[in-house]
Amino acid sequence: MATATATTTQKRMYIDGQWVVAEDGRTIGVINPATENIVAEMAFGSRADTKRALAAAAKAMPGWMKQTPNDRGKILKKTADLMRDRADAIARTLTMEQGKPLAEAKAEILHSADTFEWFAEEGKRAYGQVIPNSQPGKKHVTIKHPVGVVGAISPWNFPITLQSRKIAPALAAGCTIVCKPASQTPLSLVQVFECMIEAGLPAGVANLVMGPAQDIADEFLENPVCRKISFTGSTEVGKQLMRGAADGLKRLSLELGGHAPFIVFPDADPEVGAKIAVMGKFRNNGQVCIAPSRFYVHKDVQKKFTEATVDFARALKLGNGLDAGIEIGPMFEKKAMENTLGLVSDAKQRGASILTGGKRSDRFNKGYFFEPTVLTNISGEMKLMTEEPFAPVMPILDFSKLDDVIAAANNTRYGLAAYVFTNDLTVAWKMADGIEAGIIGINDPVPATPQCPFGGMKESGLGRELGHEGLEAYLETKYVSIKLREG
Repeated sequence: MATATATTTQKRMYIDGQWVVAEDGRTIGVINPATENIVAEMAFGSRADTKRALAAAAKAMPGWMKQTPNDRGKILKKTADLMRDRADAIARTLTMEQGKPLAEAKAEILHSADTFEWFAEEGKRAYGQVIPNSQPGKKHVTIKHPVGVVGAISPWNFPITLQSRKIAPALAAGCTIVCKPASQTPLSLVQVFECMIEAGLPAGVANLVMGPAQDIADEFLENPVCRKISFTGSTEVGKQLMRGAADGLKRLSLELGGHAPFIVFPDADPEVGAKIAVMGKFRNNGQVCIAPSRFYVHKDVQKKFTEATVDFARALKLGNGLDAGIEIGPMFEKKAMENTLGLVSDAKQRGASILTGGKRSDRFNKGYFFEPTVLTNISGEMKLMTEEPFAPVMPILDFSKLDDVIAAANNTRYGLAAYVFTNDLTVAWKMADGIEAGIIGINDPVPATPQCPFGGMKESGLGRELGHEGLEAYLETKYVSIKLREG
């Protein structure tokens, strides 16, 4: 068992059961987006550090896969318990490095703890099957086998959630893992690793590396030790990984971009729909892969919905996520804020009307604060309709026919999530059948939960995380045919 203690944990990577500095001594500053101050310096490694971590994971793999699912599950369950015990402290770190309000940060920690607990149990259900034989004297069975060492790459918007969806099922399946968080948000994941270590994680089973994204991805792709890559991020980078994985036929799980429609039908209360829509859109400043991005509202209720939406958006309390009562924090970095300004500027130039927001907040001397924004008079060629917006920008459009809105909802290369607001069961099922998306929330702006599959269609990814599908992603199926002795 690893016995490493971390007196400078937030400045180090974790490789082979030890907190270590980068081989070349480099560090990177982690910036608080609310204050623009550096929170901490984090070790910033290289391909050499990543290679060392993969070697440690390979060394640990035989012993880890031989442990029973029950024993692996005990470590995952203990990790979940420790994360819950330390949720307030981890949430403060998460807010300081990422910007989201403290309540949202704590909810992320608790959701991630649930993910660890779910897979602690689901690992015990990696069932094979007995297949009826077609010839006398034969028996056919399938058994499950861990895929091998995993490279896990995640973005900055949900630093704990998105790594937990990789770490927990990989470890439950008997795989070992090397985790690469975003350079902007590594500190809260360090604290989750502390929980895993205290829970009894053996050396080398899970490793944490930092460094240039391209260098680490190249090591994952080119090193034969790494059998699988699990990536959450942009569609463009996902495509690069697919190309790079071809030579080694590496297995991939890809959770990529989204451009989710939110569709409001006239049979339901438009003010209630507006409240749900605002909650879903402005959570984490719209910096959510499954955030609703295009709002199609039936003409009969568009006026009431739009008025209520503007009122709710204006009432959101913007500020430092550590302060009491804050509902919207800063965007996570300056570039994101500048990209949002570009989206709004493009929409204005193409005829959009801004009903509220549309600019950087002038209430703060520092920090990347952008006002929650609602727009109308939207056309299809606007960048916010063709590019994944990842921003606190809410465009409202209208529709009158169900088939037309299904066609509009599907008119995108993405297919991650979609949302429908209706009390009509027939309409709800027609939308569930007709919309091309891997996740559909009916009157539910936050559908993700550990026991249900998460992933997209079309250019939004390959495979599923969470649910029993999330465990299968880390397992190979072996077929065993046995010829019995005669007599």
